[in-house]
Amino acid sequence: MTPGDMLFIDHLKELRNRFLKIIVITIAIMVVCTVFGIHLVTVNGHSFYFLVPTVYNNIASQVTLFLSNSLVPPQVELIQTAPGQALFAQIYVAILLSISCAVPLIAREILAFISPAISMTSKRRVVGTIILPTATLFFAGILFSFYLAIPITLSFLYQYGQSIGVVTFLNISDFINFVLQFFIAFGIAFQLPLIMFFLSYSGLVGLKFWIRNFKFALLIIIIFGAIITPDGSGITMWFISVPMLVLYLVGILLIRLRIQNPDK
Repeated sequence: MTPGDMLFIDHLKELRNRFLKIIVITIAIMVVCTVFGIHLVTVNGHSFYFLVPTVYNNIASQVTLFLSNSLVPPQVELIQTAPGQALFAQIYVAILLSISCAVPLIAREILAFISPAISMTSKRRVVGTIILPTATLFFAGILFSFYLAIPITLSFLYQYGQSIGVVTFLNISDFINFVLQFFIAFGIAFQLPLIMFFLSYSGLVGLKFWIRNFKFALLIIIIFGAIITPDGSGITMWFISVPMLVLYLVGILLIRLRIQNPDK
């Protein structure tokens, strides 16, 4: 075995150890979300919030209740049609919470893995231009879907039932899957300007490429919106496609301002 092979194996071992660390911590966070709840505790007349072991009113169920109270339209009843649906819904929420909480750890481990090969100045540049914008855009996509896309979509779809006097019920599993798919879809979609910027910054493509291929980008965005949306109505895809089209235009503007005219 040559020294180069040993060095490569060492890198693989380090990558494996960092990956295992991320997996273990993510699972630990998921366990905390399903075993503990945040409750108001009073000791000697002083009240404060504390993690309390509980089976039912845990963090995942509290977040699930918050999502249902915030996103389910007033005329819609949230129901469970089979044993275990509410439990699995909480598990899905716990998985999302654990992954979201692990994002800073994932970014830190990636930076720690590549840090021996880059200088301190480059480390700051990586943090400032890649890791922080990626995390920020991901959470911005989740917030956008929570405050705008999901409420509008659900109200739009269920107003049809209300207009003909139908009592509308929504399965808890379908609701959580719907919400989580929107969170993930918008978290990924909001990375579009950053991806466009770095492709142009690396010199692979220029500003004219994005402008010239706008019609193809529009087609790809519509197809992506149709694939990623939770239902097949052909309506909800526009709630993802239209924001992505706006993000595409933002990417073009960002490239024009920061690459074509860096002094501005």
